[in-house]
Amino acid sequence: MNREPLLTSVVGSHAHPGWFAHGIAAAERGDYGPADLAELLDDGVDLAIRDQERAGIDVISDGEMRRAGFFTAEFYRHLTGLEALPPDRRLGAGAHDGLHRYAVRAPITAPDGLGVVAEYRAARTRTTRPLKVTLPGPYTLSGRLTNGPGQVYETRVAAAEAFVPIVAAELRGLVAAGADIIQVDEPSPAIHPDAPADFVALFNAAIEPAVGRARLGAHLCFGNFLGRPLAPRSYRPILGAMLGFAVDELVLEFANREMGEIELLREITDADRDVAVGVIDVKNSHVETAAEVAARIDLVLATGVPPDRLTLVPDCGFSQTARHLATLKLHALVAGRDLVRGRHGSSPPTLSEDIPA
Repeated sequence: MNREPLLTSVVGSHAHPGWFAHGIAAAERGDYGPADLAELLDDGVDLAIRDQERAGIDVISDGEMRRAGFFTAEFYRHLTGLEALPPDRRLGAGAHDGLHRYAVRAPITAPDGLGVVAEYRAARTRTTRPLKVTLPGPYTLSGRLTNGPGQVYETRVAAAEAFVPIVAAELRGLVAAGADIIQVDEPSPAIHPDAPADFVALFNAAIEPAVGRARLGAHLCFGNFLGRPLAPRSYRPILGAMLGFAVDELVLEFANREMGEIELLREITDADRDVAVGVIDVKNSHVETAAEVAARIDLVLATGVPPDRLTLVPDCGFSQTARHLATLKLHALVAGRDLVRGRHGSSPPTLSEDIPA
């Protein structure tokens, strides 16, 4: 271990400013040439990194700015054997039935990988801070594909199994490229705890090339498209599975659940896992004060979680959060952590308790 106590980090995605969203839409229409798009994406990554660095985040990401669409959408662009389907719903309030979905016409492959290795290499040259790279797990990746009798994959589990070698190959490439902090996002087990799947076997088979070669985390949440969860929000039903994941750290959401179930954190650290705890609510437009964040951290520490096993993060990525809120929330995260460190005789606070708008 020997990790600095109370590090701050992010879950992965960063908020898109208006100019970036406008550029992505233009590129989708075909208005950009390859050089135009490369410049836009580079600028987006630079902005995400600078926002995190200015806030004082310890372990940053590239903001997943090179990934178009929500969460898994970009990865399907790298796969063969798929045919895009029209969304089930185009009108009314947004929901998951308006998202991308694919029919499987042939066994899926990713002949050139999922693109994460190139993302990492590009971001690594743009910052000197510890850099976390993220990618979805196999069960989560299978969620947007059709399955059923007579189809290429008769069950979702069969589709997930097809993703295992694809994710494993990407992780192997990341380790070879020098990535030393890797987070695999696998929220689907938390959303579908009763699914007939061996989550542990699927997950561990996919991450095997990186076990012992990088610091590995598993992020599980309850869904965040348009800031809306997808399931009853409890980790208890899948605690055993989470503890079976061969990772160093579990990255979990708590702030938007009013810090419910924090008693699980001590069980996790007692099982020799670190925890990254969500103390910033990304599903709420209220910007936390440093004092509010510090109070949440105090609740976590009161459970007996060792500070050197605790990283402080937002509940989820910021892709569904307005940038002017996301940047303030990042500053609040660091300021709240600094208040707690100051009380415990460590680094003194460097920002005022109230974060200016």
